[in-house]
Amino acid sequence: MGKGFFLSKGVGVLLIICGAASVATIIALSVVYSQEKAKNNEVSPTNGGSTTNPPVTTPAPTTSNKPWDQYRLPKTLVPEHYNLMLRPRLTPDETTKLYIFTGESSVDFKCVEETDLILIHSNKLNYTKAPTLESVNPAVTAPNINKYWLQKVTQYLVIELDAKLKKDHMYRLSTDFVGELADDLGGFYRSEYEEDGVKRYGCCNNSMQPTDARKSFPCFDEPALKAVFNITLTHPQGTIALTGPSLGNKLIQTTFAPTEKMSTYLLAYIVSDFDFVNNTIDGVLIRIFARKSAIAAGQGEYALNTTGPILKFFEDYYNSKYPLPKSDQIALPDFNAGAMENWGLITYRETALLYDPEFSSNGNKERIATIIAHELAHMWFGNLVTLRWWNDLWLNEGFASYVEYLGANYAEPDWGMADLIVLNDVHRVFAVDALTSSHPLSSKEEDIQRPEQISELFDAISYSKGASVLRMLSDFLTEDVFKMGLRTYLKEFAFGNTVYSDLWKHLQDAVDNTPLPGLPNTVADIMNTWVLQMGFPVVTIDTASGTVTQKHFLLDPDSEVTVVSPFKYQWTVPIKWMKTGTEQKPVWLVEKSETVDMMKATGTDWVLANLNVVGYYRVNYDQSNWNKLLNALNTNHSVIPVINRAQLVDDAFNMARAKIVSTTLALSTTVYLDKERDFMPWESATDNMDFFYLMFDRSEVYGHMQAYLQKQVIPLFNYYKAETGNWTKDLPGHLDQYNLVNAISLACKTGHKECTDLAKGWFEMWMNNPAKNPIHPNLRSTVYCNAIAAGGAKEWEFAWAQFTKANAIEADKLRYAMACTKEPWLLNRYLEYTLTPEKMRKQDATSTIVYIANNVVGQALTWDFIRARWTYIFNEYGGGSFSFSNLINGVTKRFSTEFELKQLRQFKEDNADIGFGSGTLAVDQSIERTISNMKWIEENTKTVSNWFQEAIKPL
Repeated sequence: MGKGFFLSKGVGVLLIICGAASVATIIALSVVYSQEKAKNNEVSPTNGGSTTNPPVTTPAPTTSNKPWDQYRLPKTLVPEHYNLMLRPRLTPDETTKLYIFTGESSVDFKCVEETDLILIHSNKLNYTKAPTLESVNPAVTAPNINKYWLQKVTQYLVIELDAKLKKDHMYRLSTDFVGELADDLGGFYRSEYEEDGVKRYGCCNNSMQPTDARKSFPCFDEPALKAVFNITLTHPQGTIALTGPSLGNKLIQTTFAPTEKMSTYLLAYIVSDFDFVNNTIDGVLIRIFARKSAIAAGQGEYALNTTGPILKFFEDYYNSKYPLPKSDQIALPDFNAGAMENWGLITYRETALLYDPEFSSNGNKERIATIIAHELAHMWFGNLVTLRWWNDLWLNEGFASYVEYLGANYAEPDWGMADLIVLNDVHRVFAVDALTSSHPLSSKEEDIQRPEQISELFDAISYSKGASVLRMLSDFLTEDVFKMGLRTYLKEFAFGNTVYSDLWKHLQDAVDNTPLPGLPNTVADIMNTWVLQMGFPVVTIDTASGTVTQKHFLLDPDSEVTVVSPFKYQWTVPIKWMKTGTEQKPVWLVEKSETVDMMKATGTDWVLANLNVVGYYRVNYDQSNWNKLLNALNTNHSVIPVINRAQLVDDAFNMARAKIVSTTLALSTTVYLDKERDFMPWESATDNMDFFYLMFDRSEVYGHMQAYLQKQVIPLFNYYKAETGNWTKDLPGHLDQYNLVNAISLACKTGHKECTDLAKGWFEMWMNNPAKNPIHPNLRSTVYCNAIAAGGAKEWEFAWAQFTKANAIEADKLRYAMACTKEPWLLNRYLEYTLTPEKMRKQDATSTIVYIANNVVGQALTWDFIRARWTYIFNEYGGGSFSFSNLINGVTKRFSTEFELKQLRQFKEDNADIGFGSGTLAVDQSIERTISNMKWIEENTKTVSNWFQEAIKPL
C-alpha cells in the first residue's frame, strides 16, 4: 500500500504503515485500564439522557435460561453499519507496563423483533463511559438504558432498557472502551521484533476468526450478521500515513472508505513500519508487505509474481470477477496460524509468504504457492459467500483446502501439485477419522455454541476430510459440472450466508442440466452419507466371486462406536478401478454388499480399486489378488499408477493395524522399494514406518528394523548421489527434489555411515565459516538435524547462535533441527526456551515442543514438561491458538504402555477444571490411540521382529 493511497469502496480491510508510537495520554489511560481490570469491569459513567448513573455489575455465571447466559445471540437485532475509531498505543505505561488501545464505536442496527434487551459481544474490553442509545430516525424516541454489565462467560455487553425497541426501526448504540494490546496472538494484539538491531513494535489482528473480533470492539460477532464497516485509526504524526486530516502536532487520523457488507471475523487492521512491493494485474492492485529488510532482500517477489496468476485462475474457475480493487498480503513476525483470509488484506506467517532462494527450500516455495491459493480461494468461497454458522466450517476450509492444489498447479504446472493432496490431506486425515472419537464434517448448530467448541472444529476433519470428499465429488460429477454448480451458488448468495445443503442444491441443478449417467442418487443423498456421519469405509473386493462389501474402518476394531449414525455407517461409494493395468468403467457401491461380475479376476489378472485415490476410502482384496499386486510391484511396479503404489502401502499398513490384513502383508509392500525412484510411494512408506519407529524405538526390534530400512534406502541414496554428480548438482524435478531429501534423511536416520559423514562434514564446513553456508536449502533441515544428532553441545550451541540472528525462513529449519540432539540436558534447556518469549516467539512454542517430543530422548522430558506447566501453557498460549490439538497429539503419539495410559487419564482428570481448549477432543483421541498402540505392540512385536530378521538375511 503506497503512501497517500486511499482505500476505495469494497475494501473490507485496513492497513496503516507507521513506525513507533508516541502518545501523550498513555499513562493516564493505562492507569484507567488497570483500575478497570482491578474493579472487575465495574464503571459508573453518566448515561446519555439519564439523570442517574446506571449501575454496572458482573453477575456470576449461572445455568439460567436468561438470554445473556446463552452463547448464541437472540434473533432480535441485525447490524447494518459500524463506525469504529481505534487508537493503539505501542509504548507501555512505565507504571503498569500495559500496552493498550482505546476505541469509540457506534453500530446501527435494525430491530426485527421487539425487545427491551441489547446483547452485543464484548471480550476483555472495559468501558470508560456508559453506552448511549439513540434512534436513527429522529421521529422515534429511543428507550433509556436502565443498567448494563459485562457477562464474562458468554462474552456479552448486556444492556437492559426501560422500554422495548420498536420492530423495523433503526437504532444506534455508541460505546467508548479500552482494551489491552497484548501479545497473545488473538484479536487486536501487539507484535515485537528486531530489525537492524533496533526493537520495533507493531499491532495487528492476525485473525478475528472465529470469535476474536469482540476483543477489538463491541460487535455482533456471528458470521451471518454481516454489516458495512467505517473504520478510522489514529496514529502518530510523522508516520507514513495513508490519508486523513491532521489532529494538531501529535497525531494523525486516517479514515477508510466503507467496506463491502461482510462478517466481523474477516476484518483486519495493522500498524507497522513495513515496506512493500506491488504490481497491477487486470486492474487489481497486488501488494506484498513485510519487514523492510525482507522486502529489500527481494523476499516478497515470488509471492507477488504468484498471486496474479492464481487470482486470475480463480476468477476463471468461479466465473466471477475478484470483488475488490486490491489484494494486499502481509507477512507478520508474530502469527499463530499459517495465514488468514481477511478480505483484501490477507495475513501470513513470514515463512508462508516470503521466499528467498538463498534460504528457502523447495518445500518452502510450495507452501507459499499453496497457502496463497488457499487464501485467495476464500475471497469468493468464505468471504463473498459465508457460512451461516461455524458448524459448517468444513465447507469453507475444506473447499479452500481442495482448490488450493488447483490454484498452485496453475501457477506452477511443472510441479504435479494436484496429486499431492493424497499424501498431504487424504492419508493425513484417515489417521484421525479412523478413531471412534472422530466427528462428522457437519454438526448441528445447537451442538456448536461456545468459543472453544468453535475453535475445536479447526482440525484435520474440517480441512483435510472436507478437501478429500469435495475432490471425490468433483471427480464423479466431472469438474465441468462441479464448476457449473459452484458458479450459480456464488452468484445467488453473493454477500450473503449459506448452509452446506445450499451447495448441494446448486450442484444438483447443474447435474439436471447436464445429465450424468450412472449416478445412483441425488447429490444430497450421496454426499450426506459422507458429511453427516464420521469415519469412512474399507471396501473389500473378492476377485474370485466379484463380491464387493463395505464396512466402517476403525483403527482399533475392538473399540466401541457410541455415536449413532443416521446412515448406520454405510456410504454411497464411487469406485474407479482397473484390471491388470487397464482402466475399467466406474461402479457404485450403495449397499453393504453387492456382486460386480466384471470385478472377477482369473489367472494372472489383478484388480486395483480407487484409481488415483479419488475416493475417500481404503481398499482390501482377497489374498490371491494381494499376491498378484505384490508380484506386480516386485516385477514391474510401473504398471501400477504411482499414486496407487503409495495407496497400496498406506492401505496395507493401516489395515494391518486394524487387523484386516496381516502385518507381514503390509511389510511386504515395502520389499520392492529398493527399485522405486518416485517420491509418492517412498513418502507413503516413510510415513507409515514412522509408526514403527514410534512403537519400537525403545525396544529390541529397533536394530532389525534399522538394518532393513537401510538396506532398502541405500539404492535410492546411491541413485541420487549419481544423479547429482556426488551431491554437486540440483535436480530439475519438483518431486525428485523431495525424494532426494527422503533418501538422505532415511539413510542418515538408519545409520548409513556415508550419509552421516556427509551431513557432519557439511555442517562442520559451515561451523568453520559461518558466513558461507555450503548446504543446499532443500537439504538444510535434514542435514542440520542429523549433524546435531551426531554431535554434542558445540553443534547445538552453533545452531542456536545462528538461530538468534537468522531470518524467519532459516530460523524455522534450525528450530526444527535443534530438537534432534541426543543430549537430555540440551533438550531440557530447549524446552524451557519454548516458553520464554524473549528466546522464542509464542507462535513457535507448541510446534517446537512437538519436535522435541518426536525425539525418543525428548519424549519423556516433554511429557513431564507439559504436565508440570499445563496451567501456564493454557493461560499464556491459549488465546487465538488452534494448536492445542497438535500439541497434545504430538506429545502423546508414542504412548503405548499401561503406565503411559494411566498418566494420560490422570492428566485429563487433573486438568479438567483448567480445560484443554481446542485440544479437548485430542485428549480423548490420544487415550484411544494409546489403547490401540498397546494392543498392536502386544500382538505384533514378535512377528515384526522375525520378519525384519528374515528380510535382512543374505540371499
